[in-house]
Amino acid sequence: MFTVPSAGLDLLGVLHRPAGPGPHPAVAVLHGFPGNERNFDLAHALRRAGYASLVFHYRGAWGSPGRFTWAHVQQDAAAAVAALRADPGLDPHRIALVGHSMGGYTALRTAAADPGIRAVASLAGFDFGAAAAEVRADPAVYAAYVDGFAGDIAPLAGTSSAALIAELATIPDRLTALAPALADRPVLLAAGDHDTAAPPAVHHEPLVAALPHAVDHRWPTDHAFSDHRVALARAVLAFLDAALPPATGGA
Repeated sequence: MFTVPSAGLDLLGVLHRPAGPGPHPAVAVLHGFPGNERNFDLAHALRRAGYASLVFHYRGAWGSPGRFTWAHVQQDAAAAVAALRADPGLDPHRIALVGHSMGGYTALRTAAADPGIRAVASLAGFDFGAAAAEVRADPAVYAAYVDGFAGDIAPLAGTSSAALIAELATIPDRLTALAPALADRPVLLAAGDHDTAAPPAVHHEPLVAALPHAVDHRWPTDHAFSDHRVALARAVLAFLDAALPPATGGA
C-alpha cells in the first residue's frame, strides 16, 4: 500500500515499483469517474518497462477518506505528484501523468499547472469545460447529466449526482485553454472512434487542433479501449520512452 497525503488525509493507493536500483522515473495513473476502470494493466506494463506507476483513489472514492468533488480530484492529483517527488526511490525530475476519461482531464490540468511534470497523456479525456458549457446552455442536458451520473456514485462518499452536476456547471474553461501551458512539453492524446462517453468531436479533436505538437492516436474502439488495450499500452510506453527514458529495460 502507498498512501497519498492530501488535505490532511491519507488517500489509498498502490505504487508498482520496478525491479533494479533506482531512482526510477514515475508515472501517476489517474482513473476516471467513478473509478471502475483503474487501468492496472497499464500500471503493470509501465512497471515492466522500468517505470514506477502509482494508482490511487481520490478523496471520497473507493474507501479513501474525505468527500468526493471535482475540485478535490484536481487537488489530490497534485498531491500524488508531490508524494512521488518525495519518495527517495523515485526520480523527482522524471515524473509523468497518464489519465483516463476524468483522469485525462485531470492529468492535463495538473500538468498545465506544474511545469515540473515532464510529460502527460490523456486517454479518452473528458473535457469538463465542454460538458459545463452544454449543461449551462440547456436545462434538458443538465437534467440528463444528473440522471446519468446517478447510477455511478455508489463508490463515492459525501456527494450526489445533483451536487456533482451543479459543481460541473461552474467550470469555466475548456481544455483548449491549457494549450499555451502545455506547448513546450510532450503530450499524448488518445481517443476511440466509437466513444459515446467522451465523443471525439467534442472532447478530443478540439484539443488536438490546439496542440499540434501532441502525439495523436485514434482507434476504432470504445471509451475504455476495450479491444485495443495492448495497442494502448504500447502507444503509452513509446510516448514515455521518448519523453523520459526508463531506468531499466523491459517490455
